[in-house]
Amino acid sequence: MAATIFPCEPSQCEGAVFNGLQSIELFAGAGGLGLGFSLSGVGHRAVVEWSKHACETLRNNKRHGVEPVAHWPDVTEGDVRNFSFQGFDGLDLVTGGPPCQPFSMGGKHRGFLDDRDMFPQAVRAVRDVRPRAFVFENVRGLTRASFYNYFTYIQLQLEFPSLEAKSGEEWLEHLARLEKNKTGGAKSEYHVITRLVNAANYGVPQKRERVFIVGFRADVHRPWTFPEPTHSLDALLREQWVTGDYWDTHKVAKRHRPERPAKMDRKLAALRDVEPSALLNPWNTVRDAIADLPDPEKNTSSLIQAHRFQPGARAYPGHTGSPMDEPAKALKAGAHGVPGGENMLRRPDGSVRYFTVRECARIQTFPDDFIFDGTWGEVMRQLGNAVPVRLAQQVAGSVCELLRMG
Repeated sequence: MAATIFPCEPSQCEGAVFNGLQSIELFAGAGGLGLGFSLSGVGHRAVVEWSKHACETLRNNKRHGVEPVAHWPDVTEGDVRNFSFQGFDGLDLVTGGPPCQPFSMGGKHRGFLDDRDMFPQAVRAVRDVRPRAFVFENVRGLTRASFYNYFTYIQLQLEFPSLEAKSGEEWLEHLARLEKNKTGGAKSEYHVITRLVNAANYGVPQKRERVFIVGFRADVHRPWTFPEPTHSLDALLREQWVTGDYWDTHKVAKRHRPERPAKMDRKLAALRDVEPSALLNPWNTVRDAIADLPDPEKNTSSLIQAHRFQPGARAYPGHTGSPMDEPAKALKAGAHGVPGGENMLRRPDGSVRYFTVRECARIQTFPDDFIFDGTWGEVMRQLGNAVPVRLAQQVAGSVCELLRMG
């Protein structure tokens, strides 16, 4: 059996920021969620991740002084199941993205039968730390009808983390006890809400649907709701096909513009009558994200980190790449380290190429100076599993605003 991993003491966590709100970041991956909380003024007391490549990515950024990772404690590389939460009692936050393979739409959908399901460890963290709040993120597949009971089970465990499963108790038996506890009038230990969101609605140049599970300890009495969207498809359509401002901003000649979407006359006519102030910001597109980068197939620049052409892209049914003038399709980690068609750019002329690492990082809203470690396929796995930094910051800012109220 693996040795228990103990976190560093505050005095030993070199460079860590401990003023203000403090958190533990579990299942950190390449750091997307953690970056969002750091940018919202949260200091990480511990950062835990099992992938050696993701850990080296975080170490490289700390080593090179990339903000805000430069102020993080050294990443703890290892299995969260062996991590001790001793000494973290009452911390402000526990955050993380439990491994999503068991629930991924592209996986085998084994869910609670899959030993990669780390939600039991997320619950253990909440039970042991008793944080003022927690934020967990996962794939849309968690909301599939076939996982409904288990998703309910996750939420009830987080609402009543002290009602632990008994030795040898099956999860459905534990679920029944939790249901009786709730319907019997037991006071919630945490107020838990879930929200399925599209990252494009929050300024991320990617149609990436994810589930957030947010909970506040019962003594944090102020009401909270998930942040409202800031961006919309309607606003993008108006700028593209009503005013033409989108094409003018990007200096795209009419002959190089895609055809207007079919059967949209009625919708566009309605958008003509809408006051711009009544709309949100337009969705950000792939072009918005990468237009200032040179085409790596024609002009490789050593001045741009991780912006190198990767050959071998090809389109096939169901995997045709992301159009330039829409948010990208959700980037995916890919099977066996080989990204699929979601990680390709489809040019206006129909040709395709793989996105470079830097382009994927832009699409996931990582800062340009952020460094990724590993082979192209491994880095694509890190990016495909990451939480978009901008989406993480939107959620983190809202949660932290409530916690700072006292």
